[in-house]
Amino acid sequence: MPIPSQHTPIKWYQRKATKWGLGTLTLIAIAFFGLKSYLSSPTQAQANITDSPSSIIGFNHVGISVLDLDKMLDFYQRTTSFELIIRETVKENPAADKLFGQEGISFERAVLKAPNMLLELTEFENQSDSIIENMPPQGPGMTHTCYQSAMARSGYAQFKKGGIDMLTRGEKAVKLGNYGVSYAYGYDPEGNMLEMEQMSEDIISLNIDSDWAEANPIWMTQVAILSPDIEALKAFYQTVLEIEPAREGLFKDNPAFDEVANLNDLSFKAAWFMLDGRGKKLELMEYQPPNATPKPTGKRRITDLGYSYSYEVLDIDKEYQRLQAADVEFVSEPQKLGNFVMVYAHDLDGNVFSLRQALEEEFSLKNF
Repeated sequence: MPIPSQHTPIKWYQRKATKWGLGTLTLIAIAFFGLKSYLSSPTQAQANITDSPSSIIGFNHVGISVLDLDKMLDFYQRTTSFELIIRETVKENPAADKLFGQEGISFERAVLKAPNMLLELTEFENQSDSIIENMPPQGPGMTHTCYQSAMARSGYAQFKKGGIDMLTRGEKAVKLGNYGVSYAYGYDPEGNMLEMEQMSEDIISLNIDSDWAEANPIWMTQVAILSPDIEALKAFYQTVLEIEPAREGLFKDNPAFDEVANLNDLSFKAAWFMLDGRGKKLELMEYQPPNATPKPTGKRRITDLGYSYSYEVLDIDKEYQRLQAADVEFVSEPQKLGNFVMVYAHDLDGNVFSLRQALEEEFSLKNF
């Protein structure tokens, strides 16, 4: 659940002040005290992945392990219009067996190209006994990724048209404040939660780029992970990314939060790590009582239904050795599979993520 930045450029305030006949300082004061009602700790310096001494350059993909690939591919193609660039079956592949830590691994996957990363849907064999349930917004685990769009070409409207099961209350996306952004949560056909964020033209022009947004009606942004111990998980990802959070705090006393997540008296701690451009970030949250994030019940298997994601790296051997020395738990050593050399790992809560080094420019963030 993104929160408005306290570092909105002064030009925005000057523009609005002229439009509304107010002094710039007056408008800044209004904005500040409006935000202060639900911010309880200050924004920190905007550290970014480009500041990291690691070779991590950003998110390469969000993955979803699915029960019915045809059904899920149809849903995401209809709602996002992302381009299908790969559909393939992998089996009897020793590198895949090592990568996934399972003998005789067999799966079919479809890779969709979003404007700023990849979306991968994978159907593993022998999943017929898996149970589909809607992800609880309070977690634990990776609960959602975010699909961002302009209000004039609302992704929320597109997902509703595509038959998404809405979690957010009411018939409209919710405004957390008067800063030109609205939010809603919903579920895809297999209960994976996703966030739909709509932005005004003013916000897009200041933070995204209007021409790029015009050419790309909907795009993906953050990976959201809910944890019962955000401080420990934050320290873990500081080690992985070698940057500090760009922002963190305790957020409460806003009834709009309740509407978005469909929970009463919602408050949460949160921290955001800034990844590569177009609004991408790692979002860590810990919901507070009475909606406290529960403890994980165990470590996720890579093949379990639901989300995973990857960081693209320029030197996978270097990052693998660095993180091994920091006691990050890997499933195997790096393996070449398809268009990447990659390796899977677990974070402190047992969530699955991977490191990837692209073997072809087409599949690298440098081409997005």
